[in-house]
Amino acid sequence: MGIRSTAKALIINDGKILLNKCHDRNNGDYYSLPGGGQNKYETLLDAVIRECSEETGYDIKPLRFAALCEEICLDEYFREKYPEYAHKMYHIFLCELSGSIVKAPTEKDSMQIGCEWIEIECLSNVRLLPGVVGKHILDVLSGDAPIFLGSERILFNHG
Repeated sequence: MGIRSTAKALIINDGKILLNKCHDRNNGDYYSLPGGGQNKYETLLDAVIRECSEETGYDIKPLRFAALCEEICLDEYFREKYPEYAHKMYHIFLCELSGSIVKAPTEKDSMQIGCEWIEIECLSNVRLLPGVVGKHILDVLSGDAPIFLGSERILFNHG
């Protein structure tokens, strides 16, 4: 089993953050950061730019590395069927929009319903997964230095 490297974005614009709205049968309704898996020989910055374009239709510019967290799925069936998704490292970048043109998303995640701009001041009312990201997102946004958010063991995978 390998460890999946993912690049996620905190896309900030006019006091709002862009989040993917998601739903799956194990986790119900929730939000996640745009972004996804890093391809072989792809830089993390290239991955976050590509993934955000695919999932949201927005072109972004990464500004700085903001946080890191780890997630380990405990479900044995999932571990066996999708070993490359059972242990993930989330590399989170603070980003801004790099253009005003929004394209149609080209490759949404299977659990992604769409994306929404959420007021930063309302983030405490939003269920954001991974839980360690949701718990510490305001700390990440208000800090100047990257932080390790911790490790989380989960029962079921999510986007």
